[in-house]
Amino acid sequence: MAKTNYKTIDEYHNAFAGEVVERMQTIRELVQKVAPNAEEVISYQAPAFKLGDRYYLIYYCAFPKHISILSPWSEAMLNALEEDLKGMKISKSAIQLPLNKQLPLDLVEAILKFRKAEFEAQKK
Repeated sequence: MAKTNYKTIDEYHNAFAGEVVERMQTIRELVQKVAPNAEEVISYQAPAFKLGDRYYLIYYCAFPKHISILSPWSEAMLNALEEDLKGMKISKSAIQLPLNKQLPLDLVEAILKFRKAEFEAQKK
């Protein structure tokens, strides 16, 4: 991964190969399904999805042994998805999805839906 001045998500994906790209593309497609109006951007040299002017739904980054999905997770979201997050490495802003385990599509979709609902509630 030599290039570090990405302008698009496709450029970011092109820096990787194989299953990592497939997993990132799956996450991207889930975002498009849950939040079709989300704008695809690069922020902090990582793929991100923006709702409105300032709200970032999620970011993601690839690493040698995992993909991290990132955002400042709310306490409400972490509590609501506590059971699903058991056994995963998480922090207040990152959830690691190990490459040696199946991509937890239901969890990623639940996170996206929760984050989208938080954005919608914030707009009111």
